[in-house]
Amino acid sequence: MSLGPEALAQSRKILVAVIDANAEHRQQVARALTSFYQVADFPLFDHAMEQLAHSHPCAILLDEMAASRSGGDPVRTIRRLMPGVPVIRTLNRSIPHGGDAAQGADACLEKPFRRSSLIRVISGLVNKAVEARWDTLAPQYRDSLKRTVDSFNSISDLIDRGEPLVYRDVNAACAPLVDAVSNHDFKVILDNVKGHDNYSYVHSLRVATLLSLFGHTIGLKGEDMSLLASGGLVHDIGKMKIPHEVLNKPGRLDDDELKVMRSHVPKSVDYLKLCETLPKGVITIAEQHHEKLDGTGYPNGLKGTQLNELARMAAIVDIFSALTDRRVYKEPMAPEDALALMSDRMASDIDQKLLTLFKGMLLDAVSGQAG
Repeated sequence: MSLGPEALAQSRKILVAVIDANAEHRQQVARALTSFYQVADFPLFDHAMEQLAHSHPCAILLDEMAASRSGGDPVRTIRRLMPGVPVIRTLNRSIPHGGDAAQGADACLEKPFRRSSLIRVISGLVNKAVEARWDTLAPQYRDSLKRTVDSFNSISDLIDRGEPLVYRDVNAACAPLVDAVSNHDFKVILDNVKGHDNYSYVHSLRVATLLSLFGHTIGLKGEDMSLLASGGLVHDIGKMKIPHEVLNKPGRLDDDELKVMRSHVPKSVDYLKLCETLPKGVITIAEQHHEKLDGTGYPNGLKGTQLNELARMAAIVDIFSALTDRRVYKEPMAPEDALALMSDRMASDIDQKLLTLFKGMLLDAVSGQAG
């Protein structure tokens, strides 16, 4: 979706700015990014700087012909006005070997470029900027974020190579997170993951945090807490095999797309079972977090007593996290609205006694942070 300048101040979604005099190219970029980002496009550099002054984008695509009326270097102007915002130069020519093809920018792309290349470059630069800010956090928060994102990314590499997950590595990566949760000191972690551009990682970290907090609330300790955090982090790894256009599609999925999306559960389970040392509970979280008490869930239509307490907890946390996550095509639902929806329209889907405990847990966490 392409945003006009007047809408920038109201936009709270991840924003990419495109500065290019070629209207057709701006429209092509906006269409290419619509499933991933909000886009604001500008034909003139100086006008873009004026409009973006109070609503800094997460990245800027800057055509090499874009120029400032003052004659100054556009990249340096962006660095001065918007420090930390990644700049991607788009070139109307082949990228030469040697020299500064990017002209001081963070990256460059030769037109016409592939949609996948564009998204990969933007996402990589956005995440690099977000993760660099983690270095300024206290060690316990920095370690929680850096170790879990490194673990999550390494799992992607293992999947690509057909190698099994190493549970001790995931467990160790989640250790700082478990310590933070046990000490009711986790809000900074959740706050600082919000700007990260890997939605699957953000959602999985939120599930890992809230699921381990749920376990702590009902009295679990030690390895049980580690199991919950690890299970939360890997519960959706099958989504790494789902096409981006399905995973990030704005609006309702059609029947075929829904079938593809739901296949992430068996894909997750099949991969997790390659790890011979993986606790059964981790597989249960991945396999049953979309099941419902009334039997209308997937993939196996389990119901009632067929769902153990771990599966019931995981379903509550996953639903709450999905409702309150920010996506490019939707604003996050307020926590109180999400809980009301889960109590009302989802009353037959999820364990209401556990939901009551979950509500109390969130209330205690908020009041504890406020204090």
